[in-house]
Amino acid sequence: MLHAQERALFLTSYGEPFNPDVLSRMVSKWLKQADVGRPGSCHLLRSTCATHMLEGGADIRFIQQLLGHEKLETTAIYTQVSIEQLKAVHGKTHPAETGKKS
Repeated sequence: MLHAQERALFLTSYGEPFNPDVLSRMVSKWLKQADVGRPGSCHLLRSTCATHMLEGGADIRFIQQLLGHEKLETTAIYTQVSIEQLKAVHGKTHPAETGKKS
């Protein structure tokens, strides 16, 4: 049973936290059944969420905090930004594209 100071998002039918390995195997099985086109586990969901947040406009520093990373470089590894997003940011911010002089 959970103690008052412990926190868990996913609980077993006994009210105890799932073992991370068990939960990861369950998610892997569900991803395979969903035929998402690649194998994965909880980590795939974590990195996908971070990527979608970044592409949706979330500040990478907030994503860094959410993921619990000390270094921004670590967060950048998990957030694989699409080339379309990079082009959009470039078009909105680069002085040659916006007509602004530096």
